[in-house]
Amino acid sequence: MAGRDELVRTHPASPVPPERRAGFAGLRHAPYDAALRFVLPVDPDVEPRRLEVPTATDGVVPFVLAGRLHLPLGDLDVWWLDSYGGGVFVPVKDASAGRATYGGGRYLLDTVKGADLGGSVHDALVVDLNFAYNPSCAYDPAWTCPLAPPGNTLDVDVAAGEFVPPTGSGE
Repeated sequence: MAGRDELVRTHPASPVPPERRAGFAGLRHAPYDAALRFVLPVDPDVEPRRLEVPTATDGVVPFVLAGRLHLPLGDLDVWWLDSYGGGVFVPVKDASAGRATYGGGRYLLDTVKGADLGGSVHDALVVDLNFAYNPSCAYDPAWTCPLAPPGNTLDVDVAAGEFVPPTGSGE
């Protein structure tokens, strides 16, 4: 997590507003829990669906439903970014959203941004809830983010990954 803390604190494209970066003390996250890492096949048996997310800077960002992951905690939709770089996108919103975690949900996989845990099993994804991270809009409302739609909501608390980001000047 130290590497991510450093990126969030210093990178020119950090979602933390520049005036708050010097006081940024780091991200809050749960301890690693190996029981929350899964290698899962993508179930392609889903009804075709399109999700269009309006953004402030990129216009409408389109996603198409590519499949579903069946986790022991519930199912999550797998989306394909249907524009520029393409890529797999799996957001998650669990029962802790709005309390312990960001209210709009977090991201598990976003391969267009390099958030991919790899794997060697054909047609499977490494899904590690310990790496759930906050979208940029969790740090600053100037960002517009695709949030977890209903098919990416879990009815249980997931005490893994990043928690609600620190706020205020004394982060």
